[in-house]
Amino acid sequence: MNALNIEPALKALAAALHGEGPAVELSLAGDGSLVVGHIETPGCDDAVAVVRTSGSTGTPKATVLTVESLAASSMATALALKGEGQWLLALPVQYVAGIQVLVRSLFAGTRPWVMDMSGGFTPEAFTAAAQELTDKIRFTSLVPTQLQRLLDDPSAETLAVLRRFNAVLLGGAPAPDSLLDAARDAGVRVVTTYGSAESSGGCIYNGYPLEGVSVRVDGDGRILLGGDTIAAGYLEAPDQESGTFFEEDGVRWYRTNDLGSIDDDGRLTVLGRMDDVIITGGVKVSALHVQEELEKSDGVTAAFVAGVPSAEWGQAVAAYVALAGDAAAPGAAGSAAPGEHAVVLEQEWHRRLGVLAPKTVLAASALRMLPNGKPDRLAMTAELSALHQGK
Repeated sequence: MNALNIEPALKALAAALHGEGPAVELSLAGDGSLVVGHIETPGCDDAVAVVRTSGSTGTPKATVLTVESLAASSMATALALKGEGQWLLALPVQYVAGIQVLVRSLFAGTRPWVMDMSGGFTPEAFTAAAQELTDKIRFTSLVPTQLQRLLDDPSAETLAVLRRFNAVLLGGAPAPDSLLDAARDAGVRVVTTYGSAESSGGCIYNGYPLEGVSVRVDGDGRILLGGDTIAAGYLEAPDQESGTFFEEDGVRWYRTNDLGSIDDDGRLTVLGRMDDVIITGGVKVSALHVQEELEKSDGVTAAFVAGVPSAEWGQAVAAYVALAGDAAAPGAAGSAAPGEHAVVLEQEWHRRLGVLAPKTVLAASALRMLPNGKPDRLAMTAELSALHQGK
């Protein structure tokens, strides 16, 4: 196998967790090898790791994770999953979900297994790595795109290894109901997660906060996360300047950029990002709502919706749509004159959504993605803006 050599990262993280080494920052070299860096964190003596946010909506921020936040997250995760076990690393190790696989393994005293990602994420490579796990209790973390690939015409071997996981944590992006239904029908135990580097990774499981985690929604509908899993802050921006982190009644809080609601049972529903609201012709449109509607159409495997500059509307609703199979033929992808299937879909959306329907559609075989598996919102928005041409 050509999997990453994570031994240096495990040793450096273990030293930092025990207060015997500096904070760790992981990155990948040009040849794909793992680089273990050490970084100064002025004013934070118990820092363990510095994690760069994905940068899907702007400049990445350097988030400082401490012994306390990582220990609280690891313990709460073990309680929620009803045990500690062996983890399969199938996500980029430099992001928080990847680092958490290493940290949880260190706290559990188990050896993580690393999937060979040298050829990208493939069902064959995932299956081969999962077959190497030896512990009876097994976990992995995936993003929806990865799970979708695993469940698209899966082999018997892939289904077998997926079913052997005690839990497959699914986060990084909203998971379509169709994907969750397919996983349930296949016998895969999926746990949806919500969180970020600022909360030491996922801290809301299946809509409910982990032990020691608090969640609330402010008057603007913005989600706030609180508790011991919250990061120390950003390396380059003190709390008092950014306003993102704050203390209240002895609890540390992180102010997200997401909108949400909490029902009477305390279950959180994420409604989209603050910047997902598109104001077009004076009408407020939820980009997430439009995305979910587009993804209900036959042949649509994923969609991304954004507002683009428009001389007529102020903002126009635009959609980057991933189509399955022949529907995403080269003649249809990324073109102002999409193929026949895409045209039929646009007509369907105008009938079904009316003024909410996208005025510009870019059809492709897949969404543009960042290395951590999240949609590259900036790149797709730029393409949609160029295609719409400010009309």
